[in-house]
Parts: sequence; structure tokens; C-alpha cells
Amino acid sequence: MIIAIFFAATDPIPQPENYNIFSDQRNFFGINNFLNIISGTPFLLIGAVGFYWDKKEKLVHDNYSTTPIYRIFFIAVFCIGLGSSYFHAAPDNDRLVWDRLPMSVAFMSLTCGLVSEHGHRALQRWLLYPLILTGVMSVGYWHITEQMGRGDLRAYLLVQFLPLVGIPVLMLMRPSRFTRSGDIGWLLFCYLLAKVFEVFDGDIFQWTGVVSGHTLKHLMAAMGLLVFLRMLYCRQPKNSKLLSKE
Repeated sequence: MIIAIFFAATDPIPQPENYNIFSDQRNFFGINNFLNIISGTPFLLIGAVGFYWDKKEKLVHDNYSTTPIYRIFFIAVFCIGLGSSYFHAAPDNDRLVWDRLPMSVAFMSLTCGLVSEHGHRALQRWLLYPLILTGVMSVGYWHITEQMGRGDLRAYLLVQFLPLVGIPVLMLMRPSRFTRSGDIGWLLFCYLLAKVFEVFDGDIFQWTGVVSGHTLKHLMAAMGLLVFLRMLYCRQPKNSKLLSKE
């Protein structure tokens, strides 16, 4: 419903023509765009550790026996590192697809996990794969319209930013079944700050002369994910009977 209203009320949102041009294109060790590439490494590490810990049931949640929400999430985080490095090695729209696809899966799986934790556990069974499909389709829609010469980012922007609005509202309305839910606020703050760094990519690079806003975007987003991983590892269920690792 929200998507339909948004599409009806707004015109297509094209991607800026200079989107794939980044301020820091310096070559280090024979690699162009080196810092934008290497700053994707934290996603690989966080994704790998998160997946491993989830497989060993070291993360605290209640869906081990139902849907692999967080396992999918950390696989997506790992793939963000791969996709980002692949894209920044030679930035263009075809490579950008592989950067955005894992991000859309991460957004949607995270949203599903938090909705189920603040709502009813059964929601995860019904929402996970439809949400992931919605995220993937949003990237596909953008890419197809881009190839047709009338690129439209509306669907992808909804996938990216609706959780930023919806999750805080949900947290206020329904308490989590777990402790440390306030850490989600730090995750969202880090991501919003990362988007600010992205917008001021060139200004930050000109000001520092060392690092660009886009590189800082990667690092700040990874910081938010690290906070989230720590939350999953350290938190406890408010009612021990809710925690099921069958």
C-alpha cells in the first residue's frame, strides 16, 4: 500500500548522472580507487563472523528452528563487501547492481528480524522471503529502467529508507523480547551518518586531503553493523522461555 501511494504521488527519481564518479580515485599498490575498495573489507569480516556465530548458535534470537533470518542477513553483509569492491574497481551501473543487490537483501532480512522480535514470532515465516524478493525486485526495477534511459530509484529508495522510519516507530510501540534493543538506535544512527558522509564525499576529501566521504561511509556503516553484531551476541531474552534453539 505504501509503495503504491508513493509511486502514485511522486515522479520517477533518476540516479544522478555523476553518481559513479567518486572524489578519491587515487592509486595505491597498483589499484585504482584503492581506499573505496579496501574500506569494504569490514563487511567481509563482520559477515563471516556473524554467519559463523549464528551457525554455532552463539547469537541470541529465537528463530534458529524456524527461519534463518540472521544467517541470511550476515551472508548479505559478506556479499556487500564483495559487491562493493567489485563495483569500486571500475564503477558503472552494471557493476552497481551487484553492490545494491546484497544491500537490499540485508535491509529486508534485518527488517524482518526486528519486526518479528517486536511483534509476533510467526511474522518471520510470512515476511522473510516476500521482503527479500521485494528488495531484489527494487534493484531489478531500477536497473531495467536505467537501461531504458529513464532510470527510477523510487522502489530502491523505499526499500532502503522505510526501515529507517518504520523500525523506530515499531520500537516505540512494541518492546523487544530481548535486552539491549537500544543498540538498534546506534545502528540506525551510524547508517544515517554514513549517508551524510556519502552526500559530502567530495567536500570531505577536499577538507581532509586524506580520506573521502565515501570511504567514511563504508567505515561508518560497518561500525553500525559491528554494534548490531555485538548486540546479538551480548543480549539476553527478557523471558528465558521465549528463547528456543531446537
